[in-house]
Amino acid sequence: MTSVHYTRTHYAPEQIIELEIARNVSDSRPSHDLFENEGGFIPGEEREHLLRQTFDEEKGVARNKTEEPTSYPPLSRKSKQNIALLIVLYLVQGVPMGLAMGSMPFILKTNLSFSQLAFFSLSTYPYSLKLLWAPFVDSMYLPKLGRRKSWIIPSQLQLGAMMFWLSLHTDYIYGHPENHLVAITVFFTVLVLLAATQDIAVDGWTLTLLPKEHLSYASTCQMIGLTTGFFSSFTVFFAFNSPEFVKMLHLPILTLSAYLRFWAFVCWSITVFLLFKNEEETHSSEEVLSLSKVYSMMWRIIRLKNVMSLCAIHLVAGAPFIASGTLTTLKLYEKGLKQEQLSFLVLADYVVHLFAGYLAGRWGKGSKPLKPWIYAFCARLGLCLTSIGVVALFHGPSPSIAILGIVAVNFLATQFVGAIQSVGMGAFQTKIADPLIGGTYMTLLNTAGNFGGTWPKYFVMRGMDFFTRATCHVTELGPSETSQIVSDFSKQKCTDVGGTYIIQHDGYYVVSAISMVLGLLIFVLFIKGAVRKLQGLPTSAWRLSATRK
Repeated sequence: MTSVHYTRTHYAPEQIIELEIARNVSDSRPSHDLFENEGGFIPGEEREHLLRQTFDEEKGVARNKTEEPTSYPPLSRKSKQNIALLIVLYLVQGVPMGLAMGSMPFILKTNLSFSQLAFFSLSTYPYSLKLLWAPFVDSMYLPKLGRRKSWIIPSQLQLGAMMFWLSLHTDYIYGHPENHLVAITVFFTVLVLLAATQDIAVDGWTLTLLPKEHLSYASTCQMIGLTTGFFSSFTVFFAFNSPEFVKMLHLPILTLSAYLRFWAFVCWSITVFLLFKNEEETHSSEEVLSLSKVYSMMWRIIRLKNVMSLCAIHLVAGAPFIASGTLTTLKLYEKGLKQEQLSFLVLADYVVHLFAGYLAGRWGKGSKPLKPWIYAFCARLGLCLTSIGVVALFHGPSPSIAILGIVAVNFLATQFVGAIQSVGMGAFQTKIADPLIGGTYMTLLNTAGNFGGTWPKYFVMRGMDFFTRATCHVTELGPSETSQIVSDFSKQKCTDVGGTYIIQHDGYYVVSAISMVLGLLIFVLFIKGAVRKLQGLPTSAWRLSATRK
């Protein structure tokens, strides 16, 4: 199953408060430079707070002479309502993301080759590249409507309109999608673009919707909302769209048209509610930077040597695991794994992610926070090999219980170690991010992480078909070779003319082997040493103030 990691990180519950405190504590020795931000000087109260800090340079941990509060006031009724609103807003963006990254590839696989699916995968790129236009969302708005609502309301109105339109034209998806591939890809690109824009605005709104002492709940809202929306469009829809599954429950099939119409009306209803929701003023310490200042700040962050190293790790670390994740699941589905079986695996994956988040929070403490990330990387390399074996063993459409058990164990183990990496790296990034510009800093690092898991998909899927050789053997006519069209539809056409579809060389095994060897080389030659070096640096090495003269 494809494990999708969003721009924000799903933190372990026990880490949320710790990480929020860590983000707001500077870990380098106070200096005149440290008291300057992009807009001038830090307010007096915050400056005095920094001056009261003493530092342990060996551990890179700031210690306050004044005790941190051990407890916070309980959530007010208004804060609880705002938390519910944030969860709903994140859920809205999770629904189209679940369609684009979850259900659609499996629905389209019936008629499309892997090369064509590679082209469709380009539609998810906007979510990984939203940093490019995030400054516009933060800096440009209509004062009468509100800084965040100026983007959330139009984005959601258009999301609803596009989902409703698609509900009336599902023949583009189920008919002959190969004839409308460009149009389908452009459609979902715009859909993801709108969801990404809404995400930027919602992330910023959390700063004023929640009181400062409860900002740690923002990560919880993100996790619950995005995960629920994604799994609704993948697990729930995919299960209730399966004739075998709904037959067991004596329910009618949930069609794509009905599903899209439902969420279109939900999206519009939430948007109407937002029209009557007052947008609170920004916190006094939250500075609204100009567009030029935001881009200048981003450029200065990128120029930090250690940030460049971490971004380089992000851009290459995900490439070796596309085959063992995305391609393995699609290949199993192609070989006969049923929709309801796939849905149960994704549902179990949700529980595994929560458990992995808890363990990553415990294992990531101490002086080597990325040690679990390194172990998980090695484990994922090993699971690349087992995934090849699982695909070779699986023969549908009625595999034995033992084979299904092996598929489930391999899939859940792959998702578990992937979640360990995601949560562990996210926690590390939260600790090192400069608290004076935490939002921009984190967005940059998360963008690098997400893009690192997105850009290889196109090339891996293209390679799948490039290395595949298949023939349709018709006794009367002789073999008719095809190497580029390897889809269920092409197999059916072969069967319809009385032929036998034979795969002589399966590109899955070639691409998986190449990915595994490439991952091993990247780990030994670059990642292992770089990660160990970066996790041992004091947090002062990650500060913009370190580059100021």
